[in-house]
Amino acid sequence: MNLEKAYGLIVEKLTSWLNDLVSLLPNLAVAAIVVILGFFLSGILKRYALKMVRRFSKLETVNRLFASFVYIVGAGIAVFTALDILDLDKAVTSALAGAGIIGLALAFAFQDIATNFISGVFMSFRRPFNVDDLVKINDSLGRIEAINLRDTTIITLQGQRLIIPNKMIFQNAIENFTSTGRRRLDLAVGVSYGDDLQKVKDITLDAVSSLQARDNTMETELFYEEFGDSSINFIIHIWVNATDQRTYIAARSEAIMKIKRAYDAADITIPFPIRTLDFGIKGGKTLTDMQLNMAERGNA
Repeated sequence: MNLEKAYGLIVEKLTSWLNDLVSLLPNLAVAAIVVILGFFLSGILKRYALKMVRRFSKLETVNRLFASFVYIVGAGIAVFTALDILDLDKAVTSALAGAGIIGLALAFAFQDIATNFISGVFMSFRRPFNVDDLVKINDSLGRIEAINLRDTTIITLQGQRLIIPNKMIFQNAIENFTSTGRRRLDLAVGVSYGDDLQKVKDITLDAVSSLQARDNTMETELFYEEFGDSSINFIIHIWVNATDQRTYIAARSEAIMKIKRAYDAADITIPFPIRTLDFGIKGGKTLTDMQLNMAERGNA
């Protein structure tokens, strides 16, 4: 009797499940179509998003990450829509709530990594520099070797490899010497008070006009700045048509040599620093007279 009762309960339950499955078949078919169509459209959106983002970002890792994100969002919408058709939206809500709590905990645990990652993503769109650019970041001057999602690597002028977190780059000032295609050389010089300043200006500008690296499209400028202790000081602005450090330093060296050669030929003096020593001598008396008086006092 018990066996017959158990058998009847099992048959009843299986029959109920079969009826539910049969009634659910249309929804299953619709949900399957939604999922297949959603994944297909997500693939098309991924290719289109990758093509579009490459117009703004040169970092291929970020480009593919963005395209994958678009694909995941599209596929997720399709899956959630299918689950809603199957009336499983409550289970999905519970799963999302649990995922949100886990995501919040991970965000606190890896906030520095996340900050560097997000900074790298923004930098890929902002593009403050490219690979091989000469930049100055946090008082470090060098060439960009690699741009990653979490950090940027530069090779300093001394040959060291420096790895800087993207957060530090994104939040601080960046000097890019390559982006404009030219650099300005500022050279400070001083001449004696006895020289003709207009003559000095003409000879100086003529001396640097033949620099090999000078940008002929930009005007060379000379401005007198101050009356120094032993010289009248001026600064000369020379534009160099290259941005690499070696050309810049070589142009400065060549300019110094040409100016010195021109001054020697024109008898223009670059004075040494002058120091005045006070021996308590009254006005009108020379130091040699003072020595003579001291000698005479000694003989007396």
